[in-house]
Amino acid sequence: MPMHNGILPREGFCADVILKLLRRTALNPALLLPLVLLGRLTRTGQDLSILHPTAARRLRILLYYALARRASAWLSDRVRNNWTDDRYDWSREIVLVTGGAAGIGASMVRFLEEKGVKVVVLDIQPMSFTTSSRVRHFHCDVRSPESVNAVADTIRAEVGHPTVIINNAGVARGKTLLDSEPGDVRFTFDVNTLAHFWVTKAFLPNMVAGNHGMVVTVSSFASWLTIPNMVDYGASKAAAMAFHEGITSELTTRYNAPRVRTVSVHLGHTRTALFKGFRQGAGFLLPRLEPDSIAEAVVRQVLSGRSGHVILPEAGGWLAALRAFPDWYSIGMRAGGQRSMERWSGRQVVEDVDAPYGGRDSQQNEASESAVLVSGGE
Repeated sequence: MPMHNGILPREGFCADVILKLLRRTALNPALLLPLVLLGRLTRTGQDLSILHPTAARRLRILLYYALARRASAWLSDRVRNNWTDDRYDWSREIVLVTGGAAGIGASMVRFLEEKGVKVVVLDIQPMSFTTSSRVRHFHCDVRSPESVNAVADTIRAEVGHPTVIINNAGVARGKTLLDSEPGDVRFTFDVNTLAHFWVTKAFLPNMVAGNHGMVVTVSSFASWLTIPNMVDYGASKAAAMAFHEGITSELTTRYNAPRVRTVSVHLGHTRTALFKGFRQGAGFLLPRLEPDSIAEAVVRQVLSGRSGHVILPEAGGWLAALRAFPDWYSIGMRAGGQRSMERWSGRQVVEDVDAPYGGRDSQQNEASESAVLVSGGE
């Protein structure tokens, strides 16, 4: 499954296309600097600058802004990666994907497999597609720390130590706070937040010991903008974001592992069964994403071997600043989102969220009685 390299994304013409064009033209120092130098150092350029002083001034302002933006991006990258470089041999690395049997996780697995990377899938569902010998599926209820630890021992013995973890599995109940039973809220946090702890705790020690590896945390735009009927979902994704930020700091301040990378992923509405009927609106600014688009962006970041952020659609990145906006805007913004969930009918693989499972009840639930729905995004 080759990666998409076209000018237009799978979602078609949208705001992200314009942002990409602006970065390559009006905000591209490599293009602006020669124009400014020509305007200063050549007779023709000087004449044009005199005839069109406003245009010349704006061109210089664009150059200064583009240079500042490029310098800021470079500095952020170096700080995120602790001013250290590392080498990844993708013929030897092992990537673990939770919820990789279907949905967005399955797309990630296929892209990684196509690149020749060895992949381990943790999921309670069977694989929904045929894979090569490079992909190993292990049945695991990621809600249970006991189940995760037991499977981790098997993975280490049969495959090896994973060097990349992609915490991708996700669920949504779509209920209001008062309609949510304790089991609904617990289930949401078990999969969307706590599973990140159990999976990472099982495999991070080896990464720390070798000062090499990567932890990818899939969050959501809902961590920035929580709307009605998604209180538990938004809270669980905000907690996942805090998880990413916390382990990023601990890796350097507590574990002396500056080369272990961390990646955060924030996604908008995605075309998956989990969010069937969801109406996001603002289709040009925030188009409904294809699972392959998300998976491809995550895999590209993983293969870069660098810490970073994946935000899709890119135009949605401004939502991160919503908490700094005045209440007269931000409160109305969140309340307006209630229309998005009016026709929501997302697929629920787990119907009985109160069924016992390892770690929450002394009786271990049979595998056929429970399944974790794979989403990893909106």
